[in-house]
Amino acid sequence: MTTKRQKADVVIVGLGWSGALMAEELTRAGLNVVAIDRGAWTDTSTHTPPSVDPDELRWSQRKELLSPPRDNTATFRNTLDQTAIPTRNWGVFELGGGVGGAGFHWAGMGWRFSPWDFEVRKQTIERYGLAKAEDGELQLQDWGVTYDELEPFYDRWERIAGVSGRAGVIKGEKTGVGNPFEGSRSRDYPTPALKTLRAMELFNDATNRMGLNPFTIPTANLSEPYVNPLGVSMGACSYCGFCLYFGCGNFSKSSPQACIFPVLMRRPNFTVLTKSCVTRLTKANDGKTVTGAVYVDEQGNEVEQPADIVILTAFMMDNTRILLHSGISKPYDPRDQTGVVGRNFTFQTVSGTDMWFEDDNINPFIGAGALGSQIDDYNGDNFDHSDLDFIGGAGILTLSRDGLPIAKANALPPGTQRWGSEFKKSYAKYYRNYATIFNQGCSMPTKTGYMDLDPNFKDKFGVPLLRLTYDYAQSDRNMAKFTMDRSLEIAREMGASHVNGFNFADKPFTTAIVASDHVIGGVPMGADRPTSAVNPYLQSWDCHNLFVVGASAFPTNAGYNPTGTVGALAIRTARAIADTYVKNPGALVEG
Repeated sequence: MTTKRQKADVVIVGLGWSGALMAEELTRAGLNVVAIDRGAWTDTSTHTPPSVDPDELRWSQRKELLSPPRDNTATFRNTLDQTAIPTRNWGVFELGGGVGGAGFHWAGMGWRFSPWDFEVRKQTIERYGLAKAEDGELQLQDWGVTYDELEPFYDRWERIAGVSGRAGVIKGEKTGVGNPFEGSRSRDYPTPALKTLRAMELFNDATNRMGLNPFTIPTANLSEPYVNPLGVSMGACSYCGFCLYFGCGNFSKSSPQACIFPVLMRRPNFTVLTKSCVTRLTKANDGKTVTGAVYVDEQGNEVEQPADIVILTAFMMDNTRILLHSGISKPYDPRDQTGVVGRNFTFQTVSGTDMWFEDDNINPFIGAGALGSQIDDYNGDNFDHSDLDFIGGAGILTLSRDGLPIAKANALPPGTQRWGSEFKKSYAKYYRNYATIFNQGCSMPTKTGYMDLDPNFKDKFGVPLLRLTYDYAQSDRNMAKFTMDRSLEIAREMGASHVNGFNFADKPFTTAIVASDHVIGGVPMGADRPTSAVNPYLQSWDCHNLFVVGASAFPTNAGYNPTGTVGALAIRTARAIADTYVKNPGALVEG
């Protein structure tokens, strides 16, 4: 038997970055909002205060802040003719275990996507011709929104998060610092860039000598004390190095807990239901609107939360799975490329170089989650692809966060003995002189990269598991090899005594190895209804009071972390709901 709660104006499914940003905007506009989250309540003061040791074994190795695989299992295969089997470890699916989602344990890279990233198909055709864009296996499509349209909302997210950095382009003018390839910004970052550490110095000097353009990565690890537009105070980063997989007891890493919850939780028109797993949405009899969300609470009871507006802001795979299980919009069929839900899964195409120095002091234990230097000379379409057998590129970067001693026990030059006195001697020498060049590459969707409901496996609630079918496009493989070769050149110019290139795309894709955890797609946005599940305001084409927000909406993946773009899209959608939709419910875009 399903019990029913009192109707709300809005129900939000998932209280990570997207859900928190939207809840803040909508409650401030006066709407009554109920958020439902699968995880438990999690906050800095209770769970990761300064008095809790930054225990690498507990947080980074055992991943206690992450949702366990049993609660978010998917099945996986590379090709249509294979039988998918369930994933059995975290791998590329590193969801947060409580409210705040991955925004609590993330590293903190505060990127914007480039203007090219929103119009990959259009700009590829304009520069190189139709044949380059219509490679046989690729399925390119544009976002239906441009960088310039999204820029004010990027600015708002950066103000809320307090992102630290240096602008490369302001109001169309290059500043001489920062990233010269970035889209034009209306103003500089709210806080200055973090300090430059030794690995970054070596990288900057080498790439400058090579005629490239290094800059400090924008970070949500704050460089100085800051009060955001919501009135929430944050502290300055102490460069402790314990960011990725850790909560920040210093309140200097931006997260929903640090930036939004202190305001949101005080609002009387906001309610959060924790330890409650949404399984499906309910629809009106005519199928043109949704009426609420059904969830299973901690006691195993099935409960319906009715609402006038339903917003999915869960992990991209959960957004996709809920829509498929609820029978909303047509599932994607890779055989004829029809349907929209499940379409355009992409990952990130990662390569790079490990490097070791003989007589230096990299001291990797000093750092921050997103602290590093990057060049964008080989990212996106910032270089000529006319004679290359791929499109897109990668941000090539070095990070100052690689000092966790357990993890770095294996970060030794090839051929080093892995046990005994020789291992101890090598580890003592190279721990402080190890660094990485990491190529975070874009990923282009393919016609056979998609998600659907698995016909063989179900979860504990009887809901079919999501099945992922994916392998790297050949274009992405070629790009990864190209950028790996560039990173090897940079490593040698930096003076490394040992270099070892790596390329995750030279083998079949696997969910088991954490090359990245930036999984994208499933509910792609766009202005072309036959190829998108949601319109440019992330509103369902088929149910006008349903909005699906998050990385599930990305039709393509860029050579940057997705969080800033997720935040900007969430704020833009929330503003459209508050300013336009509630006054005249209906389609915001004609399709």
